[in-house]
Amino acid sequence: MTREEAYQILNKYMAGDTHYIQHSLAVEAIMKGLAKRLSPGDEEYWGIAGLLHDLDELHCDWRNDIRTHGPKSVEILKEEGVDDPVLFGAILAHNPPNGKKAKTKIEYALLAADPMSGFIKAVAQIYPDRKIASVKPKSVMKRFNESRFAANANRTYMEAIEYTGLRLEDLIDISLEEMGKIAGEIDL
Repeated sequence: MTREEAYQILNKYMAGDTHYIQHSLAVEAIMKGLAKRLSPGDEEYWGIAGLLHDLDELHCDWRNDIRTHGPKSVEILKEEGVDDPVLFGAILAHNPPNGKKAKTKIEYALLAADPMSGFIKAVAQIYPDRKIASVKPKSVMKRFNESRFAANANRTYMEAIEYTGLRLEDLIDISLEEMGKIAGEIDL
């Protein structure tokens, strides 16, 4: 699957929902940045995993049963003719309550990148200009250590990046850099 094909699938199932599309673009950017460090040459593929990880957001009742989040995305992709066990594994592993535990670098990367994208957005939104360009890594780490700030952002998942050999600080740096490159697309 090409990035363009993945983007078409995303838009088909997100039905123009700006919030989820922006989130997906942010996770795609972080995943591409992580691939540069962890799996050079696979940036587009890892980006596609980030782009499609929440494909089921509007198509399953995951708020009542979190275990459906991920499996429904895989089901949608299969209906679209996609057959990619590595991609499916990464999508499933980003939501451990569905029973899939992360085991590979791409799985841990997606598990960590998903909440980090939202966390960084939350940090940016407390700045007067609400721009990612104003956010410094030190500020993200300070807020990370404040459990009441963005309390729903799963810090354990973000720290899982360490299973890839990277540090949390590396994830923060990569996320800020890559999200900064697409700031206009994600309203940051």
